Amino acid sequence: MTDEPIVHRYNMRNPRIQIFYWIVGAAVLVLAMGLAYRQLFEHAALKQKEKRQAQRLIVYPGPRGAIFDRNGELLVGNRPRFSAVIFPDDLNLLRSNEFYPEFVRRRDAVIEAQAAGKDVKFDYNETVWEARLSVLQRYLGTINDLTGRNESMALRDLRKHYRENLLLPLTLVHDLSPTEYARLIENLPANSPIKIYTENARFYPQGNTAAHAIGYVVSRYLEEPESDLPTEELMTFKMKGKLGRAGMERYFNDHLTGSSGAEIYQVDKRGYREDRVEFRVPRKGQDLVTSLDMKIQAAAEDAIGDLTGAAVALDVKTGEIFALASKPDYNLNDLTPFISTEVYSQIEEKGAWLNRATQGLYPPGSTFKLITAHSILRHEIIQPETRLESGKYFLVSNRLFPCHSPSGFGVIDVSQALSVSANVFFYRTGIDLGIDRMSTEAKRFGIDAPVDLEIPFMARRMIVPTKPWKRQNGHGGWVPGDTANTSIGQGYLLTTPLHMALATASIARNETRTQPTLRRLSATETVDHGGEPIGLEPEDRSAILRGMEMCIESGTGKLVKIPGIRIGGKTGTAEVTIDGQESTLAWFVGFAPIDDPEVAVCVMIEGTEPGDNFHGGSTAGPIAHDIFKTYFEQNPALEVALTN
Repeated sequence: MTDEPIVHRYNMRNPRIQIFYWIVGAAVLVLAMGLAYRQLFEHAALKQKEKRQAQRLIVYPGPRGAIFDRNGELLVGNRPRFSAVIFPDDLNLLRSNEFYPEFVRRRDAVIEAQAAGKDVKFDYNETVWEARLSVLQRYLGTINDLTGRNESMALRDLRKHYRENLLLPLTLVHDLSPTEYARLIENLPANSPIKIYTENARFYPQGNTAAHAIGYVVSRYLEEPESDLPTEELMTFKMKGKLGRAGMERYFNDHLTGSSGAEIYQVDKRGYREDRVEFRVPRKGQDLVTSLDMKIQAAAEDAIGDLTGAAVALDVKTGEIFALASKPDYNLNDLTPFISTEVYSQIEEKGAWLNRATQGLYPPGSTFKLITAHSILRHEIIQPETRLESGKYFLVSNRLFPCHSPSGFGVIDVSQALSVSANVFFYRTGIDLGIDRMSTEAKRFGIDAPVDLEIPFMARRMIVPTKPWKRQNGHGGWVPGDTANTSIGQGYLLTTPLHMALATASIARNETRTQPTLRRLSATETVDHGGEPIGLEPEDRSAILRGMEMCIESGTGKLVKIPGIRIGGKTGTAEVTIDGQESTLAWFVGFAPIDDPEVAVCVMIEGTEPGDNFHGGSTAGPIAHDIFKTYFEQNPALEVALTN
């Protein structure tokens, strides 16, 4: 028997082998297709993911624009604010010669305690944080020694900064004084991880002047304006910017806010900075030129002094506001870079947050007689030459309504009634007019309508009472005594000093409305006040203007008089109740020159204590005098008249 080699023959077409080939081929094809898909279709997304993991964006707010008065005097600017900071990156680099020895010392202390039988545990993570804080406190100690401060850092604040703002400077000392700044610059080594960081803070060179109109800012993370900054693509860290909180700082916030700058950094796997790959310089916001005149504003505030009240002065023709004063006030520099609890409480305690010119609601007193006079003449209740008895009292529904003069004024016309502010004259003509027509006329002048002005939080609850209003508000039905009170600016009437200033400017132009503005208008801008002609006959209007001028020349407003300037005005004294006892409000409204009006003024001084006995002529009048005088001193055409 012959042994022959056994030959195994493989059939390459074996179905089972072919299936294996197909499986392998399909797998290779899937891998190839997946790779191709990622290369061709997911390349951008993967690249973006890599970029997001490896880069960080830091956004810096741009400086806010400056604010000026109409003559170019600076109202708000920016000042450098210096802080001592340390960057977490730099603190991390200290591991080898400062952080690590501190960590080892703390670790060994735990080990020794355990060896001594004490029940203590070693927490690696907690020890890292404590060592890091200890190193930081060491640098704070250096700063305290140089500046005389006693600053410290809480562990929770350190952790929060690392967790939320790893690439931003960690502030050790805020708002260095010039002396502290100089000491640190002079004594810190060049290679110190302590850096002097500079940012912009708001600066208010006028201090208290026009505080309510100018407003203030707070530190906030700002919404980024539309730009090509990759804020949605990269992990972003933001430095706080300034956000307008009150006054024009708030209203013109978008105009004043600058354009943000940015830095993009390549970071390591732990998130620390390595190389800066892009830098964009922040740009300053737009400047704002206001209608305010600091000389007039300061004159108004100085004249009010320590009293509580408000004053408004504006251009009769354009509605530009020269002065918008409210007392008590506050120093705007005390509110930046933040409002401390102590400062807030002090302002709250003296009631200075309220802008009395635009938010304070008061009965206008006898200044409302200007509107009553327009109403009775327009509706022909009397004629300019009509003379009526204006005695000590007027009987209304078995109630005697007194005149402010114990002896009354005898038989007088409407001009004389305005000049001496005769109550009885307006009681009797006001009742003949009726509350329906009186209210309608008052509303034509807008003393109950919200005012559109470039500051926030304007008053919106002004009241010109009507019969339906009284009943709807639970005060019962209307009676003739209500009409008598309304005719002299008392009763339910409530309005603001700004409203009365606007009504006075409207009367000066012989129109019903004035649109105010705090923005300096250009010479080419036209003004639409949105009103209509008052509708008086020329002789009727002349009678009112004559009465307003007589008020200044020989009547209740004599203390407003300025030689050489023809001023028309009206004083007022309103009664209010404080803690159940009577007090008073002193008012003055007027404009000048009476033959070609340029400026309108309103002053209101508020009795704040029971028994305060203020009067329009003696209390508000001298303040208005100073405002008019300051205005006309700046008018060269009237310089000769004022110096004679």
